[in-house]
Amino acid sequence: MSIVVTGATGHLGRHVVEQLLEKVPAEQITAVVRTPEKAADLAARGVRTAVADYNAPETFDGLFAAGDKVLLISGNEFDKGRVGQHTVVIEAAKAAGVALLAYTSAPGTLTAALADDHKATEEILLASGLPYALLRNGWYNENYTENLAPALEHGAVVQAAGDGRVASAARADYAAAAVAVLTGEGHENKTYELSGDTAWTFAEYAAALSEHSGKEIAYTSVPVEAYASILTGAGVPAPLAAILAGVDASIEKGELGVVTGDLSRLTGRATTPITESIVSALKG
Repeated sequence: MSIVVTGATGHLGRHVVEQLLEKVPAEQITAVVRTPEKAADLAARGVRTAVADYNAPETFDGLFAAGDKVLLISGNEFDKGRVGQHTVVIEAAKAAGVALLAYTSAPGTLTAALADDHKATEEILLASGLPYALLRNGWYNENYTENLAPALEHGAVVQAAGDGRVASAARADYAAAAVAVLTGEGHENKTYELSGDTAWTFAEYAAALSEHSGKEIAYTSVPVEAYASILTGAGVPAPLAAILAGVDASIEKGELGVVTGDLSRLTGRATTPITESIVSALKG
């Protein structure tokens, strides 16, 4: 029996594997990667690695075994048919008879186009008959704090979210919830709406950034179409820019500001405040 993590060297996957290593022996962990070189450090610590690609179904043949617990981390290739990619993993897991398939989904409150692939994947997973756990991850602090340079350079946080609130948490928090599900009992056929303990506005975010950077940072809310144009002007592909702008529209409607408490209950600790992530990012 193994705990199998797909996308194991990605932003979230690496957090999951690192935290699993604190809970279970390395030989009980299988890291599924596309580029084995990126997992060399994990392999050196005793983690089993498997090379597989969502876009190549045959690479998942025989990868899973009966009794495995699998974490399917959603793909980030928006232009390559994520639902089909996820289905490859679900079908391979079903064929193997895994004990649990946990999937990193989107909040049930989210109506933006970003949620469409997640909802479709959830439907396929539930129809498969596999024991499942839906980890409906809210927004990550790092979605904003990983790229502070433009705000610091221009003295402005520009979004299309109005006064909407974001109940975000750090990636490490969401990883801890996944680890709790993968290593715990009684999570079969459960849905967890995961969010940070505190919801903040972009005005509050800009104020915190000002306080800790020593620079005057203002928040400017622009129309959704204008924000999409700003993103494309910065080099973001137009389809992705439209998706991100749509998320801001959902934020303004309150869809990502719901505090559920599921995340801190699963992990047994408070979630990471946005200010803490800002301070960490500024320290570099």
